Amino acid sequence: MTMPAPLTPAAALPGRAPRTRFSWLGRLTPLAEPRAAIGLLMLLVLVVLALAAPWLAPHLPNEQDLVNTLLPPMWSPGGNPSFPLGTDALGQCILSRLLYGARVTVIIATAAPLGAAVLGGLLALLAGYCGGRVDWLILRVVDIWMSFPAIVLALVLMVALQPSLVNVIAAIVLTDWTRFCRVIRSEVVVLRRRDYVAAARIAGAGHLQVVLRDIVPGIVPVLIALVSIEMGIAVVAESILSFVGRSVAADVPTWGTMVADGLQNVFSSQWGLILPVLCIVLTVLATTLLGDGLRASTDPRGKGGRA
Repeated sequence: MTMPAPLTPAAALPGRAPRTRFSWLGRLTPLAEPRAAIGLLMLLVLVVLALAAPWLAPHLPNEQDLVNTLLPPMWSPGGNPSFPLGTDALGQCILSRLLYGARVTVIIATAAPLGAAVLGGLLALLAGYCGGRVDWLILRVVDIWMSFPAIVLALVLMVALQPSLVNVIAAIVLTDWTRFCRVIRSEVVVLRRRDYVAAARIAGAGHLQVVLRDIVPGIVPVLIALVSIEMGIAVVAESILSFVGRSVAADVPTWGTMVADGLQNVFSSQWGLILPVLCIVLTVLATTLLGDGLRASTDPRGKGGRA
């Protein structure tokens, strides 16, 4: 009598990969999505230009040449090769100010989203995992906080604080942490009800161990996508703050300040307005492409994520 062959686990079947809560790690690469690759490349170019600003800029950012004011780019009639992208109303080199302004943008786009992710993520873990009154209290704080318009709240905070790079980052973090808290809290609630979390608790794992080993890895894909999208939001927020003069110190060039200056002379020379706006648009586009690409590559319901 022939004995039946033992059942083969799904993980051992040819062409089948084991399904785990860490399966998104294999897809977490910008090369998995063309959008993410393009966005990452654009951001890398921005970072390189910002770091190399002292060597690439033809002039100091605040150097004035009152003889050559409102010059067009060098390829236009009346342009000057010494000022490749022209000058503003004070004779300052637009290219130099764009390059030095990129340094502020890179710092804001890196530090502010990370700070908001840490603050919002910690509160989201606390609310989603504990539930009950803790969850209710944190959600009510989030609702009240989000009832204020974000940019108005940031302006109020900057009025109370002194203009500086650190205070701008703090204002954006205190404004946008609610975006992370609400979205990640929903993910934590779903993950908390998974079978492997219950199995870990039955096996004797403590709450902190369950959160670090079973909950946190599950929210990382959403967290990465949110951070990349928040980078663009932080760039726009800083540009608005600098546009109204409530950002960094007045002697530090920023793209928002350049937009405000270019708007005053838009009828005499449009390049002082068009070029910084174009830089802001391209930066936000890069962060959006990166965020959408990472979200698509790590989404288990996506094309590459049917596990």
